[in-house]
Amino acid sequence: MTYFRILLVAQFVLASLWAQLPIEQTVDELFRTKEISETALSPDGKRVAWVQPGPGADSHQIWIREGAVAAIRISAGKNAYSENGVVWSPDGTRIAFFSDVESKGQAQLYLSTLNKGKPRRVTTDALKGSLTRPQWSPDGKRIAFLFTENAPRTQGALEPTAAPNGEIDSAIFYQRIAVVDVATGTLKQTSPADQYIYEFHWSPDGRKFVYISAPGPGENNWWIARLYTVDIASGAVREIVKPEWQITMPRWSPDGKSIAYISGLMSDEGLTGGDLFVVPADGSGPSKNLTPNRKGSPSWLEWMPSSERILFTESVKGGIAIAQLDLASGTTETIWKGDETIAAGRLGFGMYDLALSKDATQAAVIRHSFSAPPEVWVGPIGQWKQVTHLNDAVKPLWGEARSVEWKSDGFDVQGWLIEPARYDASKKYPMVVVAHGGPSNSEKPAWRGPFFNTATLSEQGYFVFYPNPRGSYGQGEAFTQANRKDFGYGDLRDVLTGLDAVLAKYPVDASRVGLAGWSYGGFLTMWTVTQTHRFKAAVAGAGIANWQSYYGQNSIDQWMIPFFGATVYDDPDVYKKSSPITFIKNVKTPTLVLVGERDGECPAPQSYEFWHALKTGGVKTSLVVYAGEGHLFHDHEHMRDLMKRTLAWFNDNLK
Repeated sequence: MTYFRILLVAQFVLASLWAQLPIEQTVDELFRTKEISETALSPDGKRVAWVQPGPGADSHQIWIREGAVAAIRISAGKNAYSENGVVWSPDGTRIAFFSDVESKGQAQLYLSTLNKGKPRRVTTDALKGSLTRPQWSPDGKRIAFLFTENAPRTQGALEPTAAPNGEIDSAIFYQRIAVVDVATGTLKQTSPADQYIYEFHWSPDGRKFVYISAPGPGENNWWIARLYTVDIASGAVREIVKPEWQITMPRWSPDGKSIAYISGLMSDEGLTGGDLFVVPADGSGPSKNLTPNRKGSPSWLEWMPSSERILFTESVKGGIAIAQLDLASGTTETIWKGDETIAAGRLGFGMYDLALSKDATQAAVIRHSFSAPPEVWVGPIGQWKQVTHLNDAVKPLWGEARSVEWKSDGFDVQGWLIEPARYDASKKYPMVVVAHGGPSNSEKPAWRGPFFNTATLSEQGYFVFYPNPRGSYGQGEAFTQANRKDFGYGDLRDVLTGLDAVLAKYPVDASRVGLAGWSYGGFLTMWTVTQTHRFKAAVAGAGIANWQSYYGQNSIDQWMIPFFGATVYDDPDVYKKSSPITFIKNVKTPTLVLVGERDGECPAPQSYEFWHALKTGGVKTSLVVYAGEGHLFHDHEHMRDLMKRTLAWFNDNLK
């Protein structure tokens, strides 16, 4: 009798282990991960600082650790508030950071001398607006940062747009370079009042800035930005480069003679990729492409101390690599490559930067992958040692991931396939194909956060397939530009041939395949269900149904001209041929449509138009508009609801 009781208990335990989690519990698990937002390394490489979540909503804390000594918190106060933007002084004795401890929601600049009492506030209450990206001057006497005076909302195309009331565009808020004297607190805005600054970098002598800017409004005109220098004392401006494509990462060489940058076809500010260029700092000569025909997409760069080499990160197929370029010979050497994601986080979403010591022998990064949640690691490049253990108890909700490669129209295409969480190769499973945003972007091995986390479908018993079709980063600029004037055609063929490759090798039930995507992925989802009936369910997040009407609705129409070749008013047909609404009568696939109410990148009327057409045509559909949200969501309850609906939609229509 005892034997049978033990057997029953054992069977119950095994059944529990192999049973999928309820949707509610699956979604709740997504919020256990502590997301480390940035890290910074002291000039001597001995101390590392990072920013981690605090105890309250929108609260962030700065921590510092040296070697094996326990980490200490650096803070301007004791309560829940936001502190970030940490940067080390050139001599490594002080850190500067932003904090809203004295005025909730309004950051000010603070300075902490390590082990010497409470941080000192540098800026005054007169400073009102948005502050971001602080940088010390080379002599350590000044700090510069990007400042948008009296900004009425958080800057950025991913953020919620302002309510469309009153006269539109009656006031343009310019993001400028502000410089504050550390000793006196005196502040001066040094860049022109009619230019919106996106990125900047000090000259090695501290007398000038190199920067990327365009006329306002800033969120729209990043795609036409140019490279300039400005003399801090006189205010004299010199245009250095008018690039053919988008431009990012301006960096002055240590000897002051050259400026390096990255340029290429980019669909979103912050999602960077292209080729490396260098130009004389005085504007006396043309730019030179240092990486023509490279089978990768450089994302971030930094000069080595000698001014003879450039260190850079790049997307390579589905992974990340760190390489070094020798300017004299033009040769590059890959130092490290991994199927994971690395970033210091200081430059924002989509930039795979490193935090380097002054001699570039040490680096700090936030590392994460499909199997490992984010933590801070420090050491020589590729020989990092783990510093933080904030997420030791967090385990992936999804199964093993593997790289998949296939041929399509002569292209070598790559993607990632995640197995069901409790995979049994003898069984057949449903699958969801997920189209990434961009299109200038790529799916990489990264720990998925709570927003639109399609990897959690694995926990619900699905394969999840993430293709990187033409238009993606990772295989050179020609591959990234291969979908210009061709949205939904060549890239969809790449996705479908990738689907065939997966079906030929893995136990996927071809009659139970779904499709999902957000942003450009939302468009590709809307488009695909008008072109084929292979997908039995779809979830279109922040999609685009009609490129012609979209042109006049979105807040960033400048991005479209490089991809379509002309405005919609000059060439409406190139927009019409890629619009899902043109072929809407073909749709039979049950489609869930999701969008933020104040999404400026992919406005809600696009989702409404698609949903309305499906509803009129008798196709199973549902539309959810999330109040106050932009392109990416901030409200945790909205994120939870979005994920619950997504998982339930596929379960209802594929299982």
